Amino acid sequence: MPDYRRNRVPGGTYFFTVNPLERRERLLVEHIDALRDAVRQVRAQRPFHIDAWAVLPDHMHCVWTLSHGDVDYSSRWKAIKIAFAKTLPRTERLSAVRERKGERGIWQRRFWEHTIRDDQDYAAHVDYVHINPFKHGLVERVADWPYSSFHRFVTDGIYPQDWAMDGAKLKAGERDE
Repeated sequence: MPDYRRNRVPGGTYFFTVNPLERRERLLVEHIDALRDAVRQVRAQRPFHIDAWAVLPDHMHCVWTLSHGDVDYSSRWKAIKIAFAKTLPRTERLSAVRERKGERGIWQRRFWEHTIRDDQDYAAHVDYVHINPFKHGLVERVADWPYSSFHRFVTDGIYPQDWAMDGAKLKAGERDE
């Protein structure tokens, strides 16, 4: 059995990429209210701060900060995935292994995590979260994507409304200074 090693920093800030099992579907945006409710439920029981989040049709990226001394982001993701899956009808294909284990075929089992190291790393990952809908060709302007914390960042004066208008530069992986 593989040994998945996760970096755990008490009260740390983390970047995540989480994918549904079937990446060809628009599952996450078609059921955005259920996803939001699942996140709210989990945050009520196991608080964490949402620094940035973008939900795309077939995956999502986010940056979270855990409470002082807390390192348990894995159980939060498990609870979010379970709460979301419970809202969906059982129409997905199941592998024999998933069926035997009583699992749903909604989510990939794992998620990708990166521990934020410093302010520059934080800024780069928050920018990446927000530029992602543009990068995937879903919108012409970052501000046009509705399922993103970008709008909160504009309201809070962190980004201007026209942030990332030079999309070619950002697509190449450079930060808009």
